[in-house]
Amino acid sequence: MPHSLYLGSGIVQPRLLEYDTAQGFVQHPADNVSTSEKQTYYPSLPAIKFCLKYSIAELAISLFTFALFVNSAILITAGASLSDTDASNADIFGIYHLLSSSIAPAAGTVFALALLLSGVSAGIVCTIAGQMVSEGALNWSISPWLRRLVTRSISITPSIIIAGAVGKEGLSAALNGSQVALSVVLPFVSAPLIYFTCRNKFMTVRPHGPAGRDDEDIVGGNGTSATQGEGVKMRNHWITAGLAVIIWFVIAAMNVANLVLVGKGNV
Repeated sequence: MPHSLYLGSGIVQPRLLEYDTAQGFVQHPADNVSTSEKQTYYPSLPAIKFCLKYSIAELAISLFTFALFVNSAILITAGASLSDTDASNADIFGIYHLLSSSIAPAAGTVFALALLLSGVSAGIVCTIAGQMVSEGALNWSISPWLRRLVTRSISITPSIIIAGAVGKEGLSAALNGSQVALSVVLPFVSAPLIYFTCRNKFMTVRPHGPAGRDDEDIVGGNGTSATQGEGVKMRNHWITAGLAVIIWFVIAAMNVANLVLVGKGNV
């Protein structure tokens, strides 16, 4: 989901602040004399390096353990159960009946439960991403229970209306349309991310430490001391930038082909 790209950057910010607060790089908000105005927070270089290592380990463990086995199980089950059937035009309801008839009724129930849990997970991701936008870009904050009620209502109400007005065919069409929309938006969301992370203008970190500690004591990203005026440049390596651009063009080309096929009615 496109908004997950920004969610990943947003959820790490409290971790940065917690690290800097524990190390004495910044004061705890309760220690400030005046808390009427929100203070601008700039994470320190040690906090960024610590959270970067933590995030890489977290993603690697989750992707190459749990997610790998789950996706492998999905592919193996689908290949074993649907290889001798014609499921090219099957929707989610058709897949449910195919699994129930080819394996066991319990398989269809597990498939339906997995869809429900994935929808709940997607709703949580959308809620947190919307919270970040409303509190950051819009400077708008509401109570957590009201935010959850509003976001859940917005996500569920269209499905109820479509199911009541059109039926199963409408739900399948709405699901396919939402996936096409998310796919089309992805290049527009990822392009600024690639651009900004490849520019030293936006990716330069000025090291700072707690009171009474010289910035020269903090080692920069190149292994040398980072002075207060220099900063540490943390833009993407040209290899990383090149791979990101290539992947972006592949995704953009696939989206163009997808839109053409959808327009011709072949999808």
